Amino acid sequence: MTDPHYDVTGHGPVLLIVPGGAGHPMGLGPVTDALSAHFTVVTYDPLGLAHGRLGEPVADQRVQDWSDGARRVLDEMLGEGESAYVFGTSAGAVAALDLLARHGERLRHVVVHEPPCVGVLPDGARQQAAFQNVCAVYRAKGLAAAGALMTAVLEERDAGELPEGQPLSREEELTTPMALSLAHVLEPFTAYVPEAGPSQARLTVAAGTDSRGQLLYRTAEFLSKAQQADFVEFPGGHIGILQHSSAYADLLTRKFLGAVPRS
Repeated sequence: MTDPHYDVTGHGPVLLIVPGGAGHPMGLGPVTDALSAHFTVVTYDPLGLAHGRLGEPVADQRVQDWSDGARRVLDEMLGEGESAYVFGTSAGAVAALDLLARHGERLRHVVVHEPPCVGVLPDGARQQAAFQNVCAVYRAKGLAAAGALMTAVLEERDAGELPEGQPLSREEELTTPMALSLAHVLEPFTAYVPEAGPSQARLTVAAGTDSRGQLLYRTAEFLSKAQQADFVEFPGGHIGILQHSSAYADLLTRKFLGAVPRS
């Protein structure tokens, strides 16, 4: 078992961030910088892609392995009896849900943004099959075709004719985080169905305003009701954290601390 990879910035209560995709924290610098005024921000990198492991072989991922790694990070960061705040987005939100279900004693409040755990939906089996098809298209036609189909799945519309393309070489795949996500993360994470269990930690489920009417907004609303959790909107869509960093930092600080301290 390798040591978990993570970065730490700021001072204050511990806030663990679990990125989406293949877990590469690319683009999260602005939001972590903003949050570091109020928190000790710990950015988890489950595959170590930003810590020298991009290009190394990657196996099919398990949600439980990501959440176990997150628990080990918290064990290193927290003192006896302390607990942490957690924010996860996309695949990272799925891992955060599993962390809450199995290791909730180390958590205060978890915010999950658009977790693609579509199995909670009444039509969940069909939606899981749609994501399996995205992965199959990636393997057969490459990134452009898979991306076009993924967009159509998220928008719950027909994809039409997909662009032609070629599968990536193994070297290309191992050095492309999006490709790693399609090859090793998307299928097992969209197959995950979170358990509702007793926990002292609070759960908030979030979705982007630009995602209204789309699959993951519907999933977030349904999940919040199933888990008896709060539901909140964040600005932007599925990758809103990259486009609205200041607003995300303010909203998260408000959610976790009750107010946004101003300097």
